[in-house]
Amino acid sequence: MKPFRKNVAIAIDGGGIKGIMVTKALSVLEEALGKPVHEIFQLAVGTSTGSIISAGIGAGISAHRMTGLYMELGETVFQRTLRHALWPLTRYRYSDQPLKNALSHVFGAMEMGDFWLHEPPIDVVITTFDLTENRTRFVKPWKEEYTSWNVCQTVQSSCTVPTYFPVVEGRFIDGGVGSYSNPCYLAAYEASICLGWDPAETTLISLGTGRPPHTFSAYHAQQFWAWQWLKPILGAFLQSADDQQVNLVETFFKKLDFRRFQIDLREPIEMDDPAKIPELSAYGIRMGRMILADRIDPVQKRLPDILKP
Repeated sequence: MKPFRKNVAIAIDGGGIKGIMVTKALSVLEEALGKPVHEIFQLAVGTSTGSIISAGIGAGISAHRMTGLYMELGETVFQRTLRHALWPLTRYRYSDQPLKNALSHVFGAMEMGDFWLHEPPIDVVITTFDLTENRTRFVKPWKEEYTSWNVCQTVQSSCTVPTYFPVVEGRFIDGGVGSYSNPCYLAAYEASICLGWDPAETTLISLGTGRPPHTFSAYHAQQFWAWQWLKPILGAFLQSADDQQVNLVETFFKKLDFRRFQIDLREPIEMDDPAKIPELSAYGIRMGRMILADRIDPVQKRLPDILKP
């Protein structure tokens, strides 16, 4: 593996239960380097499930332990009850209490500012969308506005996918609603502009949670009813936003040692399907080996040329 530079940051995509791919990949990295992830990264940026992992890194939890938590809690958080069976006749599919309990068990009464008080300090940036102000919030431990925000509630806000969980405090939902399901550009900006790191001395690792195969055939859409457009439109929006973030980093931070890793899934995997944990774990091991080999997906490397006007 090519050595990391002086400053090392990580950005982690959203994806629900698919976050176990990332923790498994980071476990492979931990084993190879002989130290836990909180000793590898000084900046961790995450959206949705990525916020859980980023906050875990900031709290000093090993990737191996986080993998165990995903395995233990997957079926509890995404428990199939009558509420799930009756959706969309209900407002949301899952109770938020199991997620609250799990986050409270891991982070306790921690506040965002506590990350900045560590020795050495670690910057943890969590995204959440504020419906009241109609904007994405970037919750940071060094920013006075957010120092007293409870870590559990902040992470829960970032994980609150609309229709899956109830809205937090009546206003906060998943940080991936908008342009930051893949927060790699946010991480590059945080490192270079906010922390003042020299891009020439910085490595940014960006980890995806799997790209589903594209199986759409010509003329298929001609048969769609109105409600059938929701899934392909949402999928197109998310993929375009993800690719745009990669392109922005490649375009505006050319001196940065930017390493984007993504896995092409053999079949679609839903974000709330804990039955796929063994398969996702195998994908995670594969991603970990990609990190060690510095084998970046050739599709990702072509993205800047594809997206040029």
